[in-house]
Amino acid sequence: MALEIGSIVGGKYEILKVIGKGGMSVVYLAMDKNLNKQWAVKEVKRVANDAKNDVVVNSLLAEANLMKKLDHPNLPRIVDIIETGETLFVVMDYIEGESLEKIVQLYGPQPEEVVIDWAKQLCMVLGYLHNQNPPIIYRDMKPANVMLKPEGTLKVIDFGIAREYKIDSLKDTTNLGTRGYAAPEQYEGKGQTDQRTDIYCLGVTLHHLLTGKYPEEYPYELIPITEFNPMLSGGLERIIMNCTQRNPENRYQSCDELLYDLEHYEEVDEVFRSKQKNKLKGFIVTASLCLLTAIGGVTGLVLANNETNQQYESKISIASSTDYATKVQSYKDAIGLIGNDVRAYQKLLQAYQENGEFGDKESNEFTALYNQNSGKLREKTNDFLSLNYDIGTLYFYFYSGGDNTFRTRVLKSYPYFSDVVNSADDSFDKKSIAESYYIIGKFYNDFVVSSTGVNEVTRDSVEQLLDSFMVCIENLEDYESSDSAYTSLTMFQEIINLINDRRKEFAASGVPQDDILKVIDIIEKKTEDLVVTRDVSVELRENILKNCDAYRDNIERTYNNLGEAE
Repeated sequence: MALEIGSIVGGKYEILKVIGKGGMSVVYLAMDKNLNKQWAVKEVKRVANDAKNDVVVNSLLAEANLMKKLDHPNLPRIVDIIETGETLFVVMDYIEGESLEKIVQLYGPQPEEVVIDWAKQLCMVLGYLHNQNPPIIYRDMKPANVMLKPEGTLKVIDFGIAREYKIDSLKDTTNLGTRGYAAPEQYEGKGQTDQRTDIYCLGVTLHHLLTGKYPEEYPYELIPITEFNPMLSGGLERIIMNCTQRNPENRYQSCDELLYDLEHYEEVDEVFRSKQKNKLKGFIVTASLCLLTAIGGVTGLVLANNETNQQYESKISIASSTDYATKVQSYKDAIGLIGNDVRAYQKLLQAYQENGEFGDKESNEFTALYNQNSGKLREKTNDFLSLNYDIGTLYFYFYSGGDNTFRTRVLKSYPYFSDVVNSADDSFDKKSIAESYYIIGKFYNDFVVSSTGVNEVTRDSVEQLLDSFMVCIENLEDYESSDSAYTSLTMFQEIINLINDRRKEFAASGVPQDDILKVIDIIEKKTEDLVVTRDVSVELRENILKNCDAYRDNIERTYNNLGEAE
C-alpha cells in the first residue's frame, strides 16, 4: 500500500506524489523540508519468507551502496538510505525528463549529430565507472536506462545488475542483461564481463537511436546503419561495427579508444573509402548511359522545386482568421515541405502563444519537428539563433507542461538560450537579452536543481541573477497572451519565492540587502499596478502582496542574524 500524500519519511522527506510503480516497489516525488529540494524516494517493503522479495530488497541495497561511492554529472546521486523493520527507502536525485527509448518511440530515429553528442556523454560516464577501483561494469546500457533532462544532459539510471570487476574470477556468477542489447559473453557464460561488455551494449544502443529499430526484433542482427539511412556517416557505421564485434578482443578495448573515434568520426577509414570508390565507378558508368535522361530530369527537378516553394508559401500565408487547429496543421505541413526555413517554426510558435496553450502536447509536436531538421536549420546561423531565442522565450513565459512550475519553464528554455549565448557573436541583436535568461537558467541548473552547497553561491552569481530577473520582469510587458496578467503574476510569485527560499545563501554571498529588497519592491509595485478580473488572478495578486511584506521581514532578519554572528 502506497504512502499517504503529505506523510514524512525519515523525519524530513515529505511525500508529494507517486511517480512510478514496479512489481514490488513504489517511487515517490518528495520534498526535503530542510533543503527545500525535491528528491525521488524508492520504497520496497520486506515480506517475510518470500525469496523473490529478498532478492529485490538485497538488489536495491546493493545498488544503493554501489551508487553512494560515485560522483559524476551523468549519474544520479544516492543521498540517503532509510531502513525500518518492514520497509527500505532509498532517497536519490529526482530526474526530470524522458528516457531515450521514449524519445525514439515518439519521434523516431534521432539526428546523427544529436546521437554523437549523447554517445560522447555515455562513453565518458562508462569510462568513469571502468576507472573505479575495482572497475564497475554497468552491463545494462540501453535507451530505456538513459534519461534526457530538459537542459540536454543525460543521466544513466538503474544500476540493479552493475557489478565490480573481480580480477580472479573466470566468469560472472549470473548471466544478466537485456536481450538484444546484451553482449554474447553475458548469456553464453564463456567469460567474465568487463569494460568491453559495456562498449558492446553502447554500440547496440547507438544503433537503436539512429535507426529506431529494436535489436530484439527480427532478423535479430545489427544491419549496417547506412542501409536504413544512406545519409548517415560511414565513419559512424564503422564505430558501431567495432563496438559490436562478437569477440571482445576485436572491439574497442577501452572507452578512451571509443571516445577518440567518436570525436573523429568524419575521418572515414580506408576500408569505407575504398568501398565508396567502387560505388563511384559504378555510378559513373550508369551516369554515362543515362546522361540524356538526366538533362530532362534536371528540368523536371527545377519545376518540382518551384511547386514545393509555392506550396510552402501558401501554407505559411494562411489567413489570420483561420481557426487554431487548421493553422497549426498548415504550419506543420509547411515544415514537412521545407524543413530549413525558420518562418514556419516561428508561425507555429506564434499560434501556440495566441491560443494561450503551450503544454506537453504542443511541446512534443514542436520539438519532434525541430529535432528532425536541427542540422539543416543550424546552417542558417542568424535565422537559427533567432528561432532558438523565440523557442526559449515561449518556454520561459508560457510553458504549462510538466509540473507547471517556473523551475520547469526555466530548465526547458535554458538549452535554447545557451545555444544563442554560446553561438552568437555581438552582432546578434538579441544576444544580451538571451544572456539574462541564460544566467537565470544556469543559476537554477547549478544551484537549485543540483542543490550545491551555500559556499558555491557567489556574490557574482547572485548579482547576475538579480539583474537578469529585472530584465525578464521588464520583458513581460512585451508578451501578450490570453491572460498576460496571470502570466506576469505567476512570474512575480516565483521570483520572490526563490529570493525568499535562498535568502541565507544570498546574504552569505555578500550581496547588499538593498539589492535584494529592490527586486521585491519593484515586483510589489508592478503587482499593485496590474488590473485583474479573474478570481484566480485576484487571489494570486493578493498572495504576492502579502508575501512581499513577509519576505522583506525574512530578509532583514536574515541579514541582521548574519551581522550578529560576525
